[in-house]
Amino acid sequence: VSVVHVMKGGFEGPRRLDERQVPKITAFLFRRGGHEDPVRLAANAGKSFQGSIVLGMGFTFDDTDTKGVATPIAEMKRILSAHPNYREVILPYIGGEEVNTSPTHAHHRYVINFGERSEEECRRRWPELMAIVEAKVKPERLAQNDRGAKRLWWQFIRPRPELHAAIAGLERVMVISQVTQHVAFAFLPAGTTYSHRLYVFALDRCAAFGVLQSSPHEIWARFFGSTLEERFMYAAVDCFETFPFPEGWETHPALEAAGKAYYEFRAALMVKNDEGLTKTYNRFHDPDERDPEILKLRELHAAMDRAVLEAYGWADIPTDCDFFLDYEIDEEEWGDKKKPWRYRWPDEVQAEVLARLLELNAERARAEARSGAAAAGAEKRRRRKKGAGPTSPRSAEDLFS
Repeated sequence: VSVVHVMKGGFEGPRRLDERQVPKITAFLFRRGGHEDPVRLAANAGKSFQGSIVLGMGFTFDDTDTKGVATPIAEMKRILSAHPNYREVILPYIGGEEVNTSPTHAHHRYVINFGERSEEECRRRWPELMAIVEAKVKPERLAQNDRGAKRLWWQFIRPRPELHAAIAGLERVMVISQVTQHVAFAFLPAGTTYSHRLYVFALDRCAAFGVLQSSPHEIWARFFGSTLEERFMYAAVDCFETFPFPEGWETHPALEAAGKAYYEFRAALMVKNDEGLTKTYNRFHDPDERDPEILKLRELHAAMDRAVLEAYGWADIPTDCDFFLDYEIDEEEWGDKKKPWRYRWPDEVQAEVLARLLELNAERARAEARSGAAAAGAEKRRRRKKGAGPTSPRSAEDLFS
């Protein structure tokens, strides 16, 4: 709870925030920065996408399906044995749960992805797959109120051609689960169909990972994102498109080195412990955890944070972390449940970094408006929303290797 005192008229007395006298109190309850919401920056336009909305699990091959809608993997293998060319439209399918639970972010499902191809072409080239989709997807689609879902029943309702156009030529992309306990980014192969539960970024450098996985971005994301129950919800429009990256971050050698060291150590640690992102970060934020490798991961995170802050020119910000509760709890009522600890910067440091990022967002927005980049970014977002035209996802050459 934030207790805010408001009065009508002018106020000449001292302003106090968190029991300290400050020169001003912003609308965000910071001692510096502006009052306006952050602006979507043209520099970030066209780089973040929600995954495909399939609308019909009858498109999938999945042995974990308990509802009897998906087709067994064995049947997929039989079809591919008889028709190797079908691999072009049978692709790995992955969502947020697999990214967060698998130590290698491995998929266990496949999906029939016809892209934006016509019904005639699909029937001619892949008749057995069309028979599956017609039997398992079409009835569900015809029951929808959405006219497009009914008319194009053999296609995903949102195939995301703009996503596939943006990542064409990349070997990997960065992703984050839309709903997640921890703000955790990972790389996935580019020849994959991504669920709508994933946000996908047309970014393949470790420098990008270093910035997005760092404390400044997590603070920004948690402040402007939302929650579902006790879990965080990442929204690219609010968390990524507004975020002011450090100048020259794409080719910054220290960011690349720090991000690479952190990512590779974390990846090896997850494989060694057979634990995914959620379990790894549960240990990372546990005040009783003293495993040397978790301590090393915390050290690498601090080094990555320092590299990001120095890239901003904010070397004066301390990077010391401690364990703080996400919210106050009643110890007696809480009982033996695991407490919501988080290994992070103190509140005053977080508030200072947020205020500086808000100032930087406003500064960048003004510069883009002067240069015309803001209008170009808005047009790029408009084209992206409308769709980038017919395109098909790349097939993965090593799909069944």
